[in-house]
Amino acid sequence: MRASRSPWIAAALVALVAAAAVAQPETGRKEPDVPYVTTPEPVVLEMLRLAKVTKDDVVYDLGSGDGRIVIAAAKQFGARGLGLEIDRGLVHEAEENARRAGVTHRVRFIAADIFDADLSGATVVTLYLFPSVNERLRPKLLRELKPGTRVVSHAYGIGDWKPEQQRMVKVGAKDHQIYFWVVPPRP
Repeated sequence: MRASRSPWIAAALVALVAAAAVAQPETGRKEPDVPYVTTPEPVVLEMLRLAKVTKDDVVYDLGSGDGRIVIAAAKQFGARGLGLEIDRGLVHEAEENARRAGVTHRVRFIAADIFDADLSGATVVTLYLFPSVNERLRPKLLRELKPGTRVVSHAYGIGDWKPEQQRMVKVGAKDHQIYFWVVPPRP
């Protein structure tokens, strides 16, 4: 009887481990720094317009959620993009959304911690993170991004880094603030 149960038990353990891996962040040791909240489509488009995204850009979305910003950059502006998301389930959802949008040849999504990822390939970086996370991220942005790289944030600034532009987008009854910076030349 023991031999007939072990394949079932092994299969159940494999299923549990696989489910836990999907539910856990890529690193297996860190929870997300912010909860998953989507950016409304009109705000997404205005963020990309403010950054003057073109077909020559590589847009990195830090905390990419369902992939909507990177997908819009590819579909509406012809850009290439990379979504970095700690939640593997959201990475899978973003990949499916990109497939449905017909832009899988222009975008990729990676399960990664934004503080561990290499950001140097970006020409545009988008954020919708808490102020404290933005502030922790600032030294990395200034260290890894090339001068001239554009950074756009939905809702929150980046510490005392003065934005070059700000825009308000009204969606229904709610106002959404957008902040825009350009990485300065290195001293």
